[in-house]
Amino acid sequence: MEYIVTWEEIKQRVSKLDPSKKYYGIPRGGQYIAAMLNPVDTVNDCDIIIDDLIDSGSTRDRYKYTAKPFVGLFDKTTEPELRDKWLVFPWEMKNEPIEDNVRRIIQFIGEDVHREGLRDTPKRYAKFLKEFLEEKEFNFTTFDSEGMDQMIVQREIQFHSLCEHHLAPFFGTATIAYIPNKKIVGLSKLSRVVDHYANRLQNQERITQQIADRIENELDPLGVAVSLTAEHLCMSMRGIKKVGAKTTTQCLKGKFMTDEQTRSEFMRLI
Repeated sequence: MEYIVTWEEIKQRVSKLDPSKKYYGIPRGGQYIAAMLNPVDTVNDCDIIIDDLIDSGSTRDRYKYTAKPFVGLFDKTTEPELRDKWLVFPWEMKNEPIEDNVRRIIQFIGEDVHREGLRDTPKRYAKFLKEFLEEKEFNFTTFDSEGMDQMIVQREIQFHSLCEHHLAPFFGTATIAYIPNKKIVGLSKLSRVVDHYANRLQNQERITQQIADRIENELDPLGVAVSLTAEHLCMSMRGIKKVGAKTTTQCLKGKFMTDEQTRSEFMRLI
């Protein structure tokens, strides 16, 4: 839920702060607040560090080394009524094109945003993010199992996702198995479930769990097994740089968890 912060509310909160102190404003929101008080240019010169909003507290933690007081004009850690709200400040341009932010990132890494190859990159990248991350809803079509109670397996379901820690791609294949109870699902829906949860900022463990939970909730089967194997570019392109290393995650439910023979059969199939 959005919470539109007005200048009047900002002025009321600023009036409760000590104007005799020197304030260093965190870029960029905190700088507007500091400018209404007694601003200084560096952390070393200030008495108090100020930001427009304390959300998770991660920004505050980065400045612990200064041993100086850190305050937020709005503080979700101490104001529970704000925790589920998205605060929109007057200086935040809601209609600012996302391409401008991509352009700043390109400039940050030292590239010329005006050269031919990069001129339209911000627009293309924004289009890619919207296309890839837009939630793809679908109908989870089910049918009567007609007495079918044997394992159904779909293998080699290709998927792509974006690592939420580094925004780098990871990709691989998924295998889904379930043992019907009274319902079976249209085969294409298994692949759609994979894409539904993979096409987000994700980690592999969560995707695996979410796929298994969705199938369990929709079909109430006797058992569900999900296995994902993927290569993570955040591991092969950076950091340890182990090209070709694969990560496998599994989630087993029902008979796949409790029955050793069923579990062994699934492991042989994958």
